[in-house]
Amino acid sequence: MAEQEGRRVDLSKEVPFYPDSSVQVQLDSTAAGEWQGDLLAIGLYEEDLNDEGESPVLRQLDKQLQELISDLIETAEFKGKQGTSSSARLGGKAKYVCIVGLGKKDAKSPAPVWGVSPFMALGTAVASAAKQYKGATAAVSISDSSEPLTAKQLEKIALGAQLGGYEATRFKNAAPKAPLQSLAILQKASAGDSAGAQEAINRGTSLAKGNLLARYLVEAPPNICTPTHIAKAARAIAESAPDVMSLEVLEKADCEAMGMGCFLGVAECSAEPLKFVHLTYKPKGEVRKVIGLVGKGLTFDSGGYNLKVGGMIEMMKFDMGGAGAVLGAAQALAGIKPEGVEVHIITASCENMIDGKGMRPGDILQAANGKTVEVNNTDAEGRLTLADALWFAQEKCKVQAVVDIATLTGACMVALGNQVAGIFTPNAGMADSLQKASEASGEKLWRMPMEESYWEQMKSPIADMKNTGGRMGGAITAALFLEKYVDTDKVEWAHVDIAGPAWDEKAGSATGFGATTLAEWAIQQAASQ
Repeated sequence: MAEQEGRRVDLSKEVPFYPDSSVQVQLDSTAAGEWQGDLLAIGLYEEDLNDEGESPVLRQLDKQLQELISDLIETAEFKGKQGTSSSARLGGKAKYVCIVGLGKKDAKSPAPVWGVSPFMALGTAVASAAKQYKGATAAVSISDSSEPLTAKQLEKIALGAQLGGYEATRFKNAAPKAPLQSLAILQKASAGDSAGAQEAINRGTSLAKGNLLARYLVEAPPNICTPTHIAKAARAIAESAPDVMSLEVLEKADCEAMGMGCFLGVAECSAEPLKFVHLTYKPKGEVRKVIGLVGKGLTFDSGGYNLKVGGMIEMMKFDMGGAGAVLGAAQALAGIKPEGVEVHIITASCENMIDGKGMRPGDILQAANGKTVEVNNTDAEGRLTLADALWFAQEKCKVQAVVDIATLTGACMVALGNQVAGIFTPNAGMADSLQKASEASGEKLWRMPMEESYWEQMKSPIADMKNTGGRMGGAITAALFLEKYVDTDKVEWAHVDIAGPAWDEKAGSATGFGATTLAEWAIQQAASQ
C-alpha cells in the first residue's frame, strides 16, 4: 500500500473511533468586516433580500467587502432559502466570502418542528465551503446582529461545523483531511453570557462527537467492526468519563447463565464471539429517573439460512446502526453530563452467519423471559437479539422507560423512505417525548400504528409466537413482537426503526442517525421529572 504522509492504512491494527481532530469553535467580538482568515460566512434571511428587510449593518458590511455580498446575491439568484449558499474569492482580509440561506426570519427557531435547524445548516455549510477552498480558519456572522445568538443557536452552529466536513475516508491511503481547524462565531463581546455561550458550544461539540462515533462504527467494514470492536468502543466511552460511566461486557457463558436463548441462537452460527455490552451513565447527585437505550448490534447479517440473495447483502455492515446510535448517545452524554437521569446503554452484539450448528428455519428458541419463538425466517434475527436485551434492561437494570432502536425492517423503508424513522409505541407520552427530542436533533421521526389485529400473523401452532408474519405490515408486526418482551404496564417503551435513515446511499456513508435524538431524549427525561 502506498504511504500517505508517513502513514499507511493497516487493517491488521485497530482503527480509531473518533476523528484525529475537531473544529475549535469559539466566540469572537471582531466585526465581520474586520475579520481576517480564510473564509467568512454570512447568514442571510429571506427578508434580508428585499429593500424593506435589509439592515443598515448588512449594507455597511457589503461595502466593506467590496459589494461581494450583493454581487453573489445577483449572480447566483440567491433567495436566502435554508440550505442554499454561494461563495466567491474576495482576496481581502477574508480570502473567501460565503453567503448562506437561513430561511424566513419568523421561523428562525434553533429547533424547528420538522427537519434540520437553519443554524445547524449554517455550520454545515461553513465546513463544506472550507473543505472546498481548503480553508483552515473560518468565521460566521448573522445578518441580524441586533440580538445575540441564543445558547441553542450557538450549539447548533457548533454541531453543524463539526459534522459538515465529514467524509468516510479512513480506509483510503490518499485520504484528504478536512482542512477546517477553527471557527469563530462573530458576536459583540458584551452580548450574552460568555460562559453560558461556551457551554452551549461545548454541548454542540459533544453531540457531534457522539454522531461521529456512530458513523465511524456503522461505516466500518465487518472485518473491522466485529462484536469485539463494539465492546472496545464502549470501553473507550467509559474511559473518556470514568466519573459517570461504567462498563460491563457479558460473554457467552454469562448469557447462557441468564437463559438468553434468542440472542444465543442468532450468535451460534458465527466464529466471532458475541459481546453483550452494558454501559451505565450515572450522574452525580440525585437520580430522578432510570432509563434504557437498547440498540440492535448485528455487525454483519448474512440472513442465515434465509440468505439475502435479493441484494443488499454487501451493505449488511450497517445492521448495527442501532448499536452505533446508542453508543453515540452514550458518548454525547459522557461529554454533556446531564443531571438527574441514570442511563443504561445496551447492545446484544453478534453476527448472523451460516453454520452447521447454528439456527435453522423451524427451530424453536426460548428467550430469557421464558417465551418460546418458532423461527420461520433466520433473516428476522435482530428482533431475537433485542428481545433478550429488552429483558435485561427491565430485569437487571430496573429501567422505568426504554427505547430500542434498530435497522429492523425493509418494510419501514418502504413506508417512510430513507430520511424518516418510524416510532412504534402504545404510549402517547413516549411518542411525544421522542418527537420532541427529534425536533431538538433535526432527525425526522414519525409515529406508526401498533395494530393489534396484525398479531394474528405472528401466532404459532407449536410455540408462543413466530418471529415473522406475512409480507404486509412487516414493520408493525416486528414492533408487536418486541412489545411481547416489555411489561408495558410497568415500563414505558418505544421502538424506533431506522432502517431507512441509518445510511446515506447517495453519499455512500453512514449518517449516525439516532445518536443525537437519543441523547436529547435522555436529557429531557430528567428535566421532565
